[in-house]
Amino acid sequence: MTTDLEAVKPEETELLVITGMSGAGRTTVAHALEDHGWYVVENLPPQMLRMLTDLGERGTLHKLGVVLDVRSHSFFPRLSDALGELTAAGVVYRLLFVDADDDALVRRFEQGRRPHPLQGEGSLLDGIRAERELLEPLRAKAEIVLDTTDRNIHTLATEITELFSEDGPIVVRLNLMSFGFKYGLPADANFVADVRFIPNPHWVPELRPHTGQESPVRDYVLGAEGVEQFVASYVEALKPVIEGYRRENKHYATIALGCTGGKHRSVAVVEELAHRLGQVPSVTVRVNHRDLGRE
Repeated sequence: MTTDLEAVKPEETELLVITGMSGAGRTTVAHALEDHGWYVVENLPPQMLRMLTDLGERGTLHKLGVVLDVRSHSFFPRLSDALGELTAAGVVYRLLFVDADDDALVRRFEQGRRPHPLQGEGSLLDGIRAERELLEPLRAKAEIVLDTTDRNIHTLATEITELFSEDGPIVVRLNLMSFGFKYGLPADANFVADVRFIPNPHWVPELRPHTGQESPVRDYVLGAEGVEQFVASYVEALKPVIEGYRRENKHYATIALGCTGGKHRSVAVVEELAHRLGQVPSVTVRVNHRDLGRE
């Protein structure tokens, strides 16, 4: 087993099971994977999963993506059994869950003028809530959760490209996100830290118009008492997590840092963390300032 965190092309078949909320972007994920040489099957009956992996084991298919959803009422009992059979047979697979908040899903269904597959005689929200309840156990097991609430199809496709390029998956990829607590917690964060202990540049008139990406605010934030110790300690605390992810064959984590509005403190600290974590051997870092620019 390799001890290198670099993305490498695996010698054996990769199996990626893709599921998530209807309207959250499963089809976009499938198309992006196909663009990079994956063989993707949508809405495959779960009991056929083992047959498909047999083809891969015979050398016929090397990168398999299977999109599963709730259009069949027997989806969950059969899927649970099918995944159990894969595990029992020693087949390694990864689970990718695509999610979005209820408002975004309603908006997308209304734009497409489509009913939700589970709404029946009820409303769109009734269908969404029923699906979310059914999918929650899978979401909890997923290795990668992508929240597409604020992503369009182009940014989602780019993210899939970064995760699953033609050279194979990135073994450990860190998505560093700044956010504002007043806009809500990020739904797909694996780790959340609160940097509101830092003095707020918002109350300094000459700093208020600037952001944490600009040197006056960055110097103010990073120079505040306790910030250097926090950043250095947080990087050291994440190193064994990264190693643990590698041992457990996990490939992705979102680390979110929040301040009040997501403009000053969290932005500056995320930029600094990205710089330092980017120097950890073979770790890939991406920065996302979720609320920067919002009023």
